[in-house]
Amino acid sequence: MKCYIKALILITVGLAILIPFASSYPDGLETVAETLKVEEAEPFWNGLMPDYNLPAIENPYLSTLAAGLFGLTIVSAAAYALGNLISKEKTK
Repeated sequence: MKCYIKALILITVGLAILIPFASSYPDGLETVAETLKVEEAEPFWNGLMPDYNLPAIENPYLSTLAAGLFGLTIVSAAAYALGNLISKEKTK
């Protein structure tokens, strides 16, 4: 098995274990907005995974886990496609 596939499997398993334990506290930008009493406008679209959860899954642990794995898959596929595109352009 190729090295990068082993690494991807290890990363996926590690994230599957750690993602559900992500902090529920707001990030830096949200904290500053709350401190300055800036009100957030109603969003036009909430996205596929609002607050890193899948609304279709009721169990919060499984919902966060599925959202993290889905995001990891999408980002990995995009990085792989972009890497192939860049490497093909350099070989021409």
